[in-house]
Amino acid sequence: QSTGSSGINAEYGGGYDVILVETVGAGQSETAVANMTDLFTLLIPPGSGDELQGIKKGIVEVADMVIVTKADGNLKTAARLAKTEYSRALRLLRSHGGDRWTPFVMTVSVLTGEGLGDVWDEMCIYKKEMIEKGMFSKRREGQRLTWMWNHLQDDLLDALKEDPSVRRKMRSLEREVMSGVIMPGAAAKLILTAFLDR
Repeated sequence: QSTGSSGINAEYGGGYDVILVETVGAGQSETAVANMTDLFTLLIPPGSGDELQGIKKGIVEVADMVIVTKADGNLKTAARLAKTEYSRALRLLRSHGGDRWTPFVMTVSVLTGEGLGDVWDEMCIYKKEMIEKGMFSKRREGQRLTWMWNHLQDDLLDALKEDPSVRRKMRSLEREVMSGVIMPGAAAKLILTAFLDR
């Protein structure tokens, strides 16, 4: 995570207006990236009408925009169906009201280019709205805090691994955890104690 935030910071420092962060798979990496970006977009392919079953609820909940891809040829009807299903799901999951951004679903085709301009326009509207409501700066503040704690966790873990005596303790406790002699939480506390008492 900190590697990702460091990379994003480097790009900001390089003066880039738009930075794309891509993840693979579905799981923790997506929600982590949602905390590092200004706009979190979920890209999904059209399917047989049961796409929602294969997507984790948590990822949909944090999405600022959902884009159904491959909306062309034989898949155009399936893409429209997926758009309808995700629109309904978002209304249920994000029925919070208030001043928060209300995400909606769009369809695009890279093959024909249809919808790509609309997606960019929507992204610009999103940024404008977020700035006007004071939410853009709040999100950036939250990002900086997230990055700070990510860096701290990584630095502490590196420090633990670099200390010879603590490293020996870690290896011993790892074996005990794998064999079921000690619980993971208890082992973690012993490692931390060994580090603080060194």
